[in-house]
Amino acid sequence: MGQNGTESSTHRRLNVVSTVPLKTKHGERVKQVFPGVEIRTVQGLEQMGNDLAEIEVLITYGMDLDDRRVEQMKSLRWIQVFSAGVDRMPLAALDRRGIVVTNARGVHGPQMAEHALGVMLMHSRRLLEFARLQRERVWDRKLRVDELGGKVLGVLGTGAIAQDLATRSRAFGLTVWGHNRSGRAVDGFDRVFSGKDGLDELLAGSDYLVVLVPFTAQTRGMIGEAELRRMKSTAFLINMARGGVVDEPALVRALTEGWIAGAALDVFEQEPLPSDHPFWGLENCLLTPHISGLSPYYNDRALEIFLRNLKVYLSGAGEWVNRVDSRKGY
Repeated sequence: MGQNGTESSTHRRLNVVSTVPLKTKHGERVKQVFPGVEIRTVQGLEQMGNDLAEIEVLITYGMDLDDRRVEQMKSLRWIQVFSAGVDRMPLAALDRRGIVVTNARGVHGPQMAEHALGVMLMHSRRLLEFARLQRERVWDRKLRVDELGGKVLGVLGTGAIAQDLATRSRAFGLTVWGHNRSGRAVDGFDRVFSGKDGLDELLAGSDYLVVLVPFTAQTRGMIGEAELRRMKSTAFLINMARGGVVDEPALVRALTEGWIAGAALDVFEQEPLPSDHPFWGLENCLLTPHISGLSPYYNDRALEIFLRNLKVYLSGAGEWVNRVDSRKGY
């Protein structure tokens, strides 16, 4: 895949197109490291017209490709996805073509960990209720507040975001449990479980549950009625993975009937969330519009992954960063 010689690794002309809205500073950063590489930024691939077939490298958030478009992109060799999730990409079609897909796993840790911790602090200190009382000009010291210290945080998934969250959470005095496929120990976690029995134990013991698993056929509906009923009635669920990992009708019932104390949802089966969805009317459910991964530093971090992979692509040497396994879906 790579080219021969030093010239190829620094000055080779390359047809790179980005549907990610990169800033001028990002293009300058690329040219600083690879003088021959210039990125063309477009609002959508439809703007490319007949030039679509000439794209060799694509930078994308992963939501603008389908089987037909992949077929049209005759020169495409590598896709750098500026997100971690690739569940909306035509992975089978890309795999058939031998197109390399790499993602931005690892750039979401700080902001998503802060989002989860912010939600936990909000719930523990009853900040939403106090904000409502402020609007009503009511002075009420009877609301019972709590502390995070001594509580158990259960995290589904033990990847980069989960590890960042675990490290920060332990500073607040939380005990951190994780769940992954292998059950292997992971830095920052006090215990790591695997399998259904392990999931049941984690659910039963967690005061806060954060969902961070990739969205695959295996994780769809991973948290359904049985799992929600296994949780403590005082437990609080935070979903920052994908809406399909949690059974939404079951969660509505859990929140309405008091199986769990509350939830904070940043992802949904249908986005934008329809205005008539029951979630909107639940006082014990905080909704955010899929923003937990947003950060003013997001594209800066993702670009550095692209640059490391660009060196591999041009030289044909070294290991890809975050290469996606199309069979696993992540």
